[in-house]
Amino acid sequence: MRAGRVTGAHHGAADGGGHPRVDVSALVRTRTHHPEAVAEAAARRPRRPLLGESGRLMIVAADHPARGALGIGGRKLAMANRADLLERLCLALSRPGVDGVLATADILDDLLLLGALDHKVVLGSMNRGGLQGASFELDDRFTGHRPEDIQRLGFDAGKLLLRIDYSDPGSLTTLESTARAIDAMAERRLPVFVEPFISRRTPEGRLSNDLSAEAVTRSIAIASGLGGTSAYTWLKVPVTEHPDDMAEVMATSTLPAVLLGGEVGGTPEDQEAAYEKWRGALRLPTVRGLVVGRSLLYPADGDVAAAVDTAVGLL
Repeated sequence: MRAGRVTGAHHGAADGGGHPRVDVSALVRTRTHHPEAVAEAAARRPRRPLLGESGRLMIVAADHPARGALGIGGRKLAMANRADLLERLCLALSRPGVDGVLATADILDDLLLLGALDHKVVLGSMNRGGLQGASFELDDRFTGHRPEDIQRLGFDAGKLLLRIDYSDPGSLTTLESTARAIDAMAERRLPVFVEPFISRRTPEGRLSNDLSAEAVTRSIAIASGLGGTSAYTWLKVPVTEHPDDMAEVMATSTLPAVLLGGEVGGTPEDQEAAYEKWRGALRLPTVRGLVVGRSLLYPADGDVAAAVDTAVGLL
């Protein structure tokens, strides 16, 4: 094994379920003895344009764990097994038509060492301070990738989450921080994907996102106007609770957008219903692709490759 890549872990044999095996011992050995290997792997990573010939994007998301969001359906800690998550990611990234990945630094560092990011679009997750279920969830400070980190590592874009609760002062801090992050990314000519929501707390204190057409429209309008320029801003938006509203909702802005996958129920029927919603919204002129995570990495039937291939087919 040469410093900078864990050989055999990504391109090696698969397990019985078809997942590429990840050698955790080799990863830990590299991290222990050659921490500089992460930067070395980033420096030699073969890159590609953000958009290929199709003008579409298919991004697999794995930025959930750093916000403490580890659950899939009724399994509260489904994403907690890092080797399993990495194997699912490597499989998804190997499928034709998958352009890249969105994740936090710890996961992207592992994928760099595994060689799984060559010729892929890499989106660094920027704000992770608003932990799921915390009293400070909406004071979502930027504790992930900084613009200078994304530039230094040669990544292709950043992503930030913007949840706005009109009754929570923490949202103002997040709004201001988001605007400055957009400015800093634009100075470096780096795209930034902004994921806006109008949010509110239930009587039990749980934060929920409003997916009504009015709320999604308002969130898009707010996000589009942040920062000193929108030249490098993309939107990452949910499909509304009534998908027929999406054409009017997406007319709110001329910024390019991708659809986020969001929560999908635990049955194959739920999965198929999600595909149908995405299929309709992908026909809209500003929608340029999909960013989907748990529903592809942990599909109801367990077949990651089939779930990813179906999503790619929607594009």
